[in-house]
Amino acid sequence: MNSELGEKFTFFFKKNMPDAFVFALVLTLIVAVSAAFIVKVNFFEILDAWYQGFWLLLEFGMQMVLLIVTGYTIALSPYFLKQINILCKYIKNPIQVYFVVTLFGFLVSMISWGWIVAAAALGRSLADRIKGVNYPFLIACTYFSNNSWVTGLSSSIPLLLNTKDNYLLKSGIIESTISTTETLGSYLNITVILCYLFLGTLIMMMIRPKNSEGRELKDYLINSKNLSKEITIAQEAQSHKLPFKALSDKLNNNFPLTMIIFLLGLIYTVRYFILNGFDLNLNIMIFIFLMLGLIMHKSPLRFSIAMRRSSSNVSSILFQFPFYAGIMGIMIYTGLGESLSHALVSVSSLKTFPFFSFVLGGIVNFAIPSGGGEFAVIGPSVLEAVKTIGSSYTPDEIISMISRASLSIAYGETLTNLLQPFYLLLILPIMGSGTNLQARDIMGYLVIPFIVFFIIYSIIITYVPF
Repeated sequence: MNSELGEKFTFFFKKNMPDAFVFALVLTLIVAVSAAFIVKVNFFEILDAWYQGFWLLLEFGMQMVLLIVTGYTIALSPYFLKQINILCKYIKNPIQVYFVVTLFGFLVSMISWGWIVAAAALGRSLADRIKGVNYPFLIACTYFSNNSWVTGLSSSIPLLLNTKDNYLLKSGIIESTISTTETLGSYLNITVILCYLFLGTLIMMMIRPKNSEGRELKDYLINSKNLSKEITIAQEAQSHKLPFKALSDKLNNNFPLTMIIFLLGLIYTVRYFILNGFDLNLNIMIFIFLMLGLIMHKSPLRFSIAMRRSSSNVSSILFQFPFYAGIMGIMIYTGLGESLSHALVSVSSLKTFPFFSFVLGGIVNFAIPSGGGEFAVIGPSVLEAVKTIGSSYTPDEIISMISRASLSIAYGETLTNLLQPFYLLLILPIMGSGTNLQARDIMGYLVIPFIVFFIIYSIIITYVPF
């Protein structure tokens, strides 16, 4: 029954959901019209806000591209492929593939949201080896598993609250930093982690499609015959060699040179963590991936070939990010985001403020698909409202209320990713490489997990002790 319902949702999305870029364009118009009617700004103010926003995510977009490319380069290395072959001795059927990829995705995403590229690479490799895997559903498993990042070490809102001299402190909204033990280490967050690891994995097993006919990886490959005959990275590197001894070939395939650069990178990385603690931001993560990819391919030339192959499918990020940033600009510069937050928190009470914060985070996420960016827009007004609601409480109790509201926004922001394809751009360049797969082939499988976790979140954030 559950699998049949998942298939019906998938058919609905295939029939009605446009390409992810079209989704961004339609969303742009919806947000622009909302700004005109809700905050009463004129056409040119909306246009200026849209243009200003276009450049807000340039750094983030480039980080996403490098994260995907460097992560996938590691997956193309001989060492990674060898480990996949060993793993395939124990994984024999599609159910085991779904289970392993989903659980692995949950675990690595709790270390950092960007590590989902490792789960994507694992899923792609397993689907290429194990028969009977429904590939769109496996991509949905991978995408869903990235949701656990909000409970882990890279959760942007809890990290912001614990950052010295952050804008909430400077504006007087909070009086001191709030330790991550109050947020990520709370009973509330631990309960959510357990729900993802156990219930999240169980849900995907329950809704798995019974039929994979016509939906395996090989069925979606655009040129399956040509792709299957693609030469290895080592063979391509060998083909570049001159028929006589040459210094250029020695440098291109020089392992000692690779090792020296890797050791320099390793020394810097160790020193970085000693000086900064476990601050696993995107920049240091990309740097680590670069160094690992370099040493795992053993030569500069092989690494260059792997990077070129990994870069072949990231065009969607390059042109879609500015449009989502434009939507973000409308939300920020017209005051639409702040207006929405005021409207929702105005009807909140001591018992309902976590739920309304959760709903607000989910709604605004469609227009600002960035946890930190979204919180910058709606967070201050929500936290001010929480302080007003809890004005008769002790400072420690208010800190707990602020922490609960902040986590609620973060949970809502992450959950509605299941209904919009923005962060699918992180996975499709790897899992969809060489295929004709689109977001509409995948998103339908995520409706049931969304509904179930919406209910679970609503209960947890309201009733679980902090």
